[in-house]
Amino acid sequence: MEALGTRIKQLRLRAKLSKAALARRVGVSDVSVSYWESGAIKQIGHERLLALAEALNCSLEDLLDAPPPPPTSQPVLFIRVHQAAPWLRRAAPVTILGELPVPNLSGDCHLVTPALGEEFDFIEEGDLAAVKPTNSFMQDGLYILDRFGQLLVRYLSRTDNGEIDISDESQRLERAQLGDMPFKLLGQVRALWQLTEIDRNRFYDE
Repeated sequence: MEALGTRIKQLRLRAKLSKAALARRVGVSDVSVSYWESGAIKQIGHERLLALAEALNCSLEDLLDAPPPPPTSQPVLFIRVHQAAPWLRRAAPVTILGELPVPNLSGDCHLVTPALGEEFDFIEEGDLAAVKPTNSFMQDGLYILDRFGQLLVRYLSRTDNGEIDISDESQRLERAQLGDMPFKLLGQVRALWQLTEIDRNRFYDE
């Protein structure tokens, strides 16, 4: 169920939906969506899966086709709201155990997670994000930004007229010209995973 929960979250973020917005489309509470994504609810009925697929604008096969990545060992960097990106300040990584479900990353990506007690849009405490450092907009998706010395995660998308829409998890929207954005781009989130509660507790015990 953890793999399906992760897939639901990935598709929800791709659809630029908050948990509350997805819950309204499916006809459940946002708490139910949180339980699905965390794996706390172990089974989802067929009718509910069909409603989820429709709400997420994907096929049922696409919703269910999410094999877990192979286990591996990776160094992880903690991100904090009021500190520079860890790959810029050469922060010391924490190496997580090999059985945790993390991806095989290419050499130009970092695996990051919010430090204990830190809150970010889209990336929750215990999530693992593969981030490729970049100061350029590459394609629609999640990006890590520096805005007045504060680290943020925002969803960026290009409009038909070439401007950039910038939205947070509550779908508050602002628009900027590509060459005149009110922040500094630091990295693009290439993939996002969730840890189970057991993995999360072991990880933060490190």
